[in-house]
Amino acid sequence: MTDELIEWADHIFVMERAHRAKIQSKHRVALKDTRIAVLGIPDEYRFMDPALIHILETKMRRWLPDT
Repeated sequence: MTDELIEWADHIFVMERAHRAKIQSKHRVALKDTRIAVLGIPDEYRFMDPALIHILETKMRRWLPDT
């Protein structure tokens, strides 16, 4: 994650509060008005784990347009 990407984003989604804290401490200036949403998902899943994908789809539903 770079300052440039953070400045480009309207929202950033993280799984845990610790992830938000790391981003805030490393990129405080770049964040400005960028909103960081904590999804409350423990970071204990494997990459592309079907259970994680299901949780992400459910939690992100309110943020994503209907497809």
